[in-house]
Amino acid sequence: MTETPNPNIIDADTLTGEMRPIRRAVLSLGSNLGERMAALQGAVSALADTPDVWVTDVSPVYETEPVDSPEGAGKYLNAVVLLDTTMSAARLLDRALAIEDAFDRERTDVQNAPRTLDVDLIVVGERINHDDFLTLPHPRASGRAFVLKPWHDVEPDATIPGNGAIADLLDKVAKDTITLREDLALEIE
Repeated sequence: MTETPNPNIIDADTLTGEMRPIRRAVLSLGSNLGERMAALQGAVSALADTPDVWVTDVSPVYETEPVDSPEGAGKYLNAVVLLDTTMSAARLLDRALAIEDAFDRERTDVQNAPRTLDVDLIVVGERINHDDFLTLPHPRASGRAFVLKPWHDVEPDATIPGNGAIADLLDKVAKDTITLREDLALEIE
């Protein structure tokens, strides 16, 4: 005998007609101003509290030298968050920007200026996007050890669409500016 769906339960996707597939997303976190570890943990917690987002893993924390930053910029703490989501890439970016704002991220005209929190979308599923609002995969992720090493720690077989396996990309970048902070750990709450 086949069960019929309960007619009293309304599926939100049925109301809108939208099909929202679950996509794997990778986000990079960084902070080099203020309470760096608190900012990273706050970002992980805010992502975990986001509807339609399921944080599945968080990398170890690394301390890194700033890249292409103004002279005197402090060292960053960096980590990578893996999540599954039914959000569109644009909505996920909006959420990332809102989390940055919640941690008093100041945007200036200075490229790579120090910041309390940086939340970057690295990949969202296999999505490739190039516009003024969002570029996916992140255009510089394939050359940055502070993204590749933490990501490799939690998902060694991952690939960046159009760029290749992160293990191969990691072999090509300098890793002398990145140090594992075994004394620090982020929690998925």
